[in-house]
Amino acid sequence: MLEKSPILKNKSQQSPRHFLDIADLDSATLRKIIDNAHAMKRAGKRVPAKLRPAGVEDAVLVLIFEKPSTRTRVSFDIAMRQLGGGALTLNHTDLQLGRGESVADTARVLSRYADGIMIRANKHATLLDLAQNATIPVINGLTEKSHPCQIMADIQTFEEHLGPIEGRTVAWVGDGNNVAVSWMHAAVRFGFKLRLACPKELYPEKEALDWVKREKGNIELSTDPVAAVKGADCVVTDTWVSMGQSGADARKKMLAPYAVDADLMKKAAKNAIFMHCLPAYRGHEVSEEVLEGPQSVVFDEAENRLHAQKAIIAWCLGA
Repeated sequence: MLEKSPILKNKSQQSPRHFLDIADLDSATLRKIIDNAHAMKRAGKRVPAKLRPAGVEDAVLVLIFEKPSTRTRVSFDIAMRQLGGGALTLNHTDLQLGRGESVADTARVLSRYADGIMIRANKHATLLDLAQNATIPVINGLTEKSHPCQIMADIQTFEEHLGPIEGRTVAWVGDGNNVAVSWMHAAVRFGFKLRLACPKELYPEKEALDWVKREKGNIELSTDPVAAVKGADCVVTDTWVSMGQSGADARKKMLAPYAVDADLMKKAAKNAIFMHCLPAYRGHEVSEEVLEGPQSVVFDEAENRLHAQKAIIAWCLGA
């Protein structure tokens, strides 16, 4: 009988290593993933054997997209290739899932073919259902509740420019959306202060706020963008209207006072950086001057999706 590769052996394990939310993992594990992301970026396109999971050259990562994507699609595909494996990209309409097959059955079938699944899902419940029924790792590429891979890349970017993030201050300005929630999870796990300024109508979900309270996170929530940004090491925002959201005009009016412009950035620390997960809408959530200015690290941030996700995939596959 042929000996199974380490990755194939993982398929029979009771508990595959899922990457569903930053909140689900302990600080030491997350720190190791970020350290490996830094190392992988330094190594370039060829990831050293010591950072790759054994047997990865025979592994395939299935990428499922229920929503359109640029950065997530390209970075995950290339990340898997640079690790030495392969990737298969599927849109929602490519699967029987789009014609009524259950998520559970899809998970069980894909587990027989592939070695991991990344999904960019319309509903967080789909992600959880997939993970519950898969015997291979499942990675959260985005849901309406969280965007953990983005924030892992953001932590990497912060540390490249400003050093260790522990004990520092990050300001979030705008909608308390899925990206903001993952920043909240990260603040707790990586030990930094997070100040969020959002309209009360767009505060983060109560579930996330309650989790932070239980975990005793260093998080401040207000409606005042100036107070949030004052002295911060990093200022972060996101688009005001996410994919598929209704009421765009009302949201834009509500969020207009939260636009990040040069005057607001002056309130931050002198060497503060600006982040945005992209796509950005100049003249709305951020001014052209800030987005294209010397404090902006948005394209480093976009590049680091590749390296952070290499480290996430490697961890999921047993490295």
